[in-house]
Amino acid sequence: MMFNNILNFSQNKLNILYRNSAILQNIDTIILPLILLVFAASTFMQSDYIGFIALSVIFLTLIKIFTKPNEKISFSIVDLLILVYFLIVIVSLFGSTLFALSLKGFLKTFIYIGFYYSLSQYLKSNKEKIPVILGAIALCISAEAILGVFQSTLHLEQISTWQDTSNLNPEDVLSRVYGSLKPLNPNLYGGYLIAGLPVVIGVIFNFASKKHLKLTICSAILTTAVMYAILQTGCRGAYLAMMLIIGAVFLVSAKFFWNKYKKIYISIISITTALFLMIITFVNSLRLRFLSIFAMRSDSSNSFRFNVYNSSLQMFKDNWLLGIGVGNKNFREIYGLYMKTGFDALSSYNIYLETAVESGIFALILFLAILGKLSYDAVVSIFKSKDTNDIIIISSCIIGIWAMMFHGLVDTVFFRPQLQFIFWTLAAIINCKNQVQKSENN
Repeated sequence: MMFNNILNFSQNKLNILYRNSAILQNIDTIILPLILLVFAASTFMQSDYIGFIALSVIFLTLIKIFTKPNEKISFSIVDLLILVYFLIVIVSLFGSTLFALSLKGFLKTFIYIGFYYSLSQYLKSNKEKIPVILGAIALCISAEAILGVFQSTLHLEQISTWQDTSNLNPEDVLSRVYGSLKPLNPNLYGGYLIAGLPVVIGVIFNFASKKHLKLTICSAILTTAVMYAILQTGCRGAYLAMMLIIGAVFLVSAKFFWNKYKKIYISIISITTALFLMIITFVNSLRLRFLSIFAMRSDSSNSFRFNVYNSSLQMFKDNWLLGIGVGNKNFREIYGLYMKTGFDALSSYNIYLETAVESGIFALILFLAILGKLSYDAVVSIFKSKDTNDIIIISSCIIGIWAMMFHGLVDTVFFRPQLQFIFWTLAAIINCKNQVQKSENN
């Protein structure tokens, strides 16, 4: 590969510098804390600061590959699909009529994808750190969930018009929690918890498989807190995504429990389903919030989304090849030409439609191809692998991605850095595990 020849030349020229620098020789020990700091910062910092930390990871990775002897770059199919997707985003940028605004959105995309490649490069020689990274995500999710549980006891007042209360009695209005994520928003908070819930559940299975009873119980308690916090967000897309997560976890766990513990397995599924139905049925505020999903135009939030979908589809039809350029500021400017009066929006409230509107039809096709390849690799690994730890890790990652994609049918919080960094991390871990399994089979 020509690029690796360039790296060899650079590494040979900088060999003296590398041999005399303790920092360069231990650069991975600097990169890991910064990776973990990205997740910690996501819980309370503004987007710009989170991006700056991620940019530091990218910068140090570039230094590493140009100075560390024998450091190579290789591309899997997923890596190549992501690269082509990024190239299409670049073309969309230069085709945008609002280049300056689109450039801001593009720089965010650059950081997200750069973080993915940096993490992938790090994991090639540090596979044993995968549990540490997932553990950090689980801890951040758990901490946010505990905060949400406390907020639910305070009966918080709305800080914006988050739900249609016109047809509700005051006592039936759900006090929606929003954690500490910036900007404060229950839908963002719900999407964040959904992204990490499978990882937290994976921690339960990890400790259970190693027979750490106390840690298993603690993890189960934290998982319950995450689920409770999701219910308290009032985020209806998160409700549906949580149902998908629970269903997917039961399907994967059948690989371990079906043959030996069929009756216990069916009993747990039945109890879980009954408990969820009881909560939705007997807690008025949750029941009414859940049923509003099916209210269609009768619910103002639903009606607003339908109007945005219609306008966004028209935007896509008029810009189907290259899109309008990435970024919510760019979207808002163009959307003003299509919106119905009084229905301003920052996004299309659907990540697939948003991708098509911003970067065109080919970007959407590549995005779906990335998801399809990740899903295929993960499912094949789950079925073929005999390593319990690998199955738990890969299952946690792919279910987290599926949950984000399902939630993304009705919202675009996916494009916030709190979710983006988790998404690309889960994708990098699946890709890393798949490459390891392929090399072992060969």
